[in-house]
Amino acid sequence: MLDNSILNVALPTIGRDLHASTVALQWVTGAYAVVFGGLMLAFGALADRFGRRRLMLTGLVLLGAASLATAFVTTAEQLIAVRALTGVAAAMTTPGSMALAFRLFADDRLRVRATTLISTVGLAGLAIGPAAGGFLLAVAPWQVLLLMNVPIAALAFLGIRSGIAADDPAGLHRDPVDVAGAALGTTTIGLALLAPTLFVDGSPARWPVTAAAVLAAILFVLRQRSARHPLLDPRLIGRPLVAGGLAYKAAAGLATAGLGYLVTLQLQLDWGWPPAQAALGLLPQVIVLIAGGAFVDPFVRWAGLDRAAWLSATSVVAGLAVWTGLGRLGYAWVALALALVAAGLRVVGVVAAVNVLRGLPENRTSIGAALTDTVTEVASGAGLAVSGTILAAVFTGDIATSHWSARQTTEFATAARLAGLVLTVVAAALVVWAYRRTHRPAPVRRPAPVEA
Repeated sequence: MLDNSILNVALPTIGRDLHASTVALQWVTGAYAVVFGGLMLAFGALADRFGRRRLMLTGLVLLGAASLATAFVTTAEQLIAVRALTGVAAAMTTPGSMALAFRLFADDRLRVRATTLISTVGLAGLAIGPAAGGFLLAVAPWQVLLLMNVPIAALAFLGIRSGIAADDPAGLHRDPVDVAGAALGTTTIGLALLAPTLFVDGSPARWPVTAAAVLAAILFVLRQRSARHPLLDPRLIGRPLVAGGLAYKAAAGLATAGLGYLVTLQLQLDWGWPPAQAALGLLPQVIVLIAGGAFVDPFVRWAGLDRAAWLSATSVVAGLAVWTGLGRLGYAWVALALALVAAGLRVVGVVAAVNVLRGLPENRTSIGAALTDTVTEVASGAGLAVSGTILAAVFTGDIATSHWSARQTTEFATAARLAGLVLTVVAAALVVWAYRRTHRPAPVRRPAPVEA
């Protein structure tokens, strides 16, 4: 989280230093996101077979090495390659952190607290990244920002080596790796993460890439249904806790990404706020996300895991609905929408992930953690794609121009309201489906007929 947020601040400086084009700068961040999201499922499956601790330690070594290589970068292409390697390392380590924490505790309350702590640290990195990056850029070259990963990786490596026991072979499984399924899954997710960027930019390749993603997804599903040892067993995904938790995560990712994109455009382009003021306008979300960690455990104890999941997901959808219906009436409504979404996201991000892992066998925890992260990434991309496509279809002219005509202002309001409505309906449908999936009444057992 720190790595991503701190890098965005440095992009203009990187562009000048490396003489990078706009497209190259997009790939500096895009290469990481596509590789990271695309490989998580494959590495999650490998971790459940060969050891979660072992794979995470390997990933931390790669993270440190890739970050250290930043010091020797002289071209944009080299930096993109380093960022892709960093994405590989992140895919190896991110699911493992959740899976290892889940395995450390048998009590669900402790699992929630551990997951909340992990989430809070990540959000803190996201929050302090821009400020830390801006300060460091004033006194040091931009390479220092990415070199910060080296001591962090070293500290994590030492902590895991000394604080977490080696993998117990009894907690792993030895099914053969579904290589074809892994390749199709990686292709599907990579294309699904690439497509939203193309939609937002209005690239002519957006529809072919989307079609390729859909085709790869169909082939992946067919492969998983027919393979003897599938990468992702459909029977496990169909379990109520797993299916419901993934749907809650998808709803939250869809709503949060869409709202963040639309609010940013509203504050800076529609209302004309300068970037610094717009950043202050997003503070309600940042404050709730970070401070809300203290309330997750008491809320879950009061509501229970299942009830907390649907209540928090409903809060996310309600925040998006508030912005869609009332956001244009003043900033107070925007702040309320951001706070509602942040409060719901703070809880559902923890509870849904714990529920997914609770619903899976113990030897599938890594791929379960990878699946929750992947669903969030893809849903967030879908939220951006929906918003960007509707804006492109309704808004005429260049949306980034400094002065809009009255017609363009009306078009933006129409497009933003329509995008918000579509995202609200889809996210609400996911929440309702997840609730019904996890609250099905138990089947009535009829007594067997007594033979005469």
